[in-house]
Amino acid sequence: MKMTPPAAAPGLFSKLSREGRDTLFLLATIAAIVAPHGGHLPLWASAITALMLAWRGWLAWHSEPLPGRWVLVAVLLISAGLTWITHRTLIGREAGITLLVMLMALKTLELRARRDAFVVFFLGFFLVLTNFLYSQSLFTALWTLLSVWALLSAVVLAQMPVGQPSLALAAKQAARTTLYGLPVMVLLFVLFPRIGPLWGVPADSIGRTGLSNRLDFGAMSEIANDDSIAMRLRFQGAPPAPQARYFRGPVLAQFDGKTWRPSPLQWPGRPDPLQTEGEALSYELTLEPLRLSVIPLLEMSPEPAGTERDLEGLTIRRSAELQWSAERPITERVRLTARAYSRYRHGPNPAPGQAALVLQNYLDLPAGYNPRTLAWAADLRRQPQFAQLNESQLTPALAQAVLQHIASADFTYTLAPGRYGEDTLHLIDEFWFDRRLGFCEHFSAAFVVVMRAMGVPARIVTGFQGMDPQPQDDFWIVRNSNAHAWAEYWTPHLGWQRADPTAAIAPDRILQGLALRPAPGAFAGALGQINPTLLLTLRRAWETLDNRWQQSVLNYSRQSQFDLLKTMGFESPDWQLLGKVSAVLIGLLALLGAAWSAWLQRPHDAWSRQRSRILSELHRLGVADAAPHQGPAQWARLLSQTHGNAAEPAARLLLRLEQARYAPDAGEGLSYAARRRWWREFRAAGRMLRRKMP
Repeated sequence: MKMTPPAAAPGLFSKLSREGRDTLFLLATIAAIVAPHGGHLPLWASAITALMLAWRGWLAWHSEPLPGRWVLVAVLLISAGLTWITHRTLIGREAGITLLVMLMALKTLELRARRDAFVVFFLGFFLVLTNFLYSQSLFTALWTLLSVWALLSAVVLAQMPVGQPSLALAAKQAARTTLYGLPVMVLLFVLFPRIGPLWGVPADSIGRTGLSNRLDFGAMSEIANDDSIAMRLRFQGAPPAPQARYFRGPVLAQFDGKTWRPSPLQWPGRPDPLQTEGEALSYELTLEPLRLSVIPLLEMSPEPAGTERDLEGLTIRRSAELQWSAERPITERVRLTARAYSRYRHGPNPAPGQAALVLQNYLDLPAGYNPRTLAWAADLRRQPQFAQLNESQLTPALAQAVLQHIASADFTYTLAPGRYGEDTLHLIDEFWFDRRLGFCEHFSAAFVVVMRAMGVPARIVTGFQGMDPQPQDDFWIVRNSNAHAWAEYWTPHLGWQRADPTAAIAPDRILQGLALRPAPGAFAGALGQINPTLLLTLRRAWETLDNRWQQSVLNYSRQSQFDLLKTMGFESPDWQLLGKVSAVLIGLLALLGAAWSAWLQRPHDAWSRQRSRILSELHRLGVADAAPHQGPAQWARLLSQTHGNAAEPAARLLLRLEQARYAPDAGEGLSYAARRRWWREFRAAGRMLRRKMP
């Protein structure tokens, strides 16, 4: 019987040849694979790739011949030259991915045989993998999954050279094949040894905005426009009070009149003493990649300066200014557990007369800058109410007077204060006297300058303050929009004291964690008018899914593998045991796969099983010509031709089976009990016939 191939689905593709339709589908798949790289490729590479794919699609649509080899060689040389000009190399990650995209696009212009198509398939699978060099988010994983499914569908189409199978049939077969390999994929994910990636880490996962080791006017307001997640925390117990939610990042002490930077010098004596009081708050932190080497932990962790902690592949050390620093920028998600005390004292306590020497880094101001602010500070310091105060009383009183001035004067806390710095000599003067519009960095910088002008050591601390009002999946969310800058001033016998000028001008920002938000876009604004909570609900739902992806998949580590082995009953798991367990399980899966393959080759419906038994019996009776495509009546004739009248009982049973299966009134054929009874009678007739055989 001649098989009719599946017909193509009617519609746009029905006018195309099989080759044209499959080519257009492959080009669409390639475009989907290349699309995530659009933000990382040079503009010329994206343009040339789009032009080549569009050109190849036009050729397929109009059934035009492919271009000659010299055209491809010319495009290849131009692409290689532009890659060299852009990256100054032809190797490495960025240059390699650029060339890979160009080569795959070029290869589509010489798709003349199945061999060429398979080259494109292999390049496509490798290019899909490179997406994870830039991002490992849940969205990237889902997009990659769809791209792989489409690419496997194209492979299935290439393995069906006859007829014109539908795209739906190919996609179904590709999905089925993927599901077959799913157990092995899960096993390898769970048990394959965790090693550091050979190519580094996703560079695009590092925030485009974020904390920095320097601070300029406007830096924090730029970060505040970024509402992405900076870190997630899970507390053992209640979270800290809103006014205690400070996450300590870079400490900035050196000021050149425009920019704040870390101090190049540290106190040459002992590190800052640290004393903690009360009960510690334990928590788990998952930190998103940053663009600096400081890990912002909740103030104040109890470890003294100089303490080192070993994370997976990363060592962090506590500096004299009590910030946690790594030896390199944080370019991957970091997960750790920590403790924090809300009541603490820290800072040097130099001998009398040595404070100015020890703390000079925190007193320096550039000469000739901000004269009006310095004069204002000098006038404040000379006021009579400060004359009779001792050292321990004077410094807090001065700080309180500055904060009171910020709260009572006509300052405005705003995310868009406008541009400062046209005259760098009067940057603080412009803010303190003229415009009085600023964000947290404006107020903190001005506070530190005023305190230093009055002879009080002071510095800026940057980090994060506040969290989302409600947890997600038991995790409290700290966003980049929670980035904050505050101040610390030094008091004799008490050390460094936190002062947050933002709390004086905008207390809701600190007490309720109400960070300023930029104006919503047109779509978000329209959606907010229709349903004010819909956008927030959708964002939280997506972030919850993304958090589960990170906690369950991306944070699955070597320790997680060893913990899994412990739950399986192994007391002291190591790499050798992990390898043995992996080998045993992979072997079992291979045996199951072989058994399943053998089972699939056997007939599974009732008639197929019965037919197989009948043919086996006929072959034992010497009827070698009996075949599966024949019916019971033909088997009866062959049996009678071979054994004559002696085969009449068995032949009669075969004719009865023919009548039961194919007669007009046969219905669904023999019942289960009738089939078993018929088989016993036929096997008995066969035994009688074998006794009569010579």
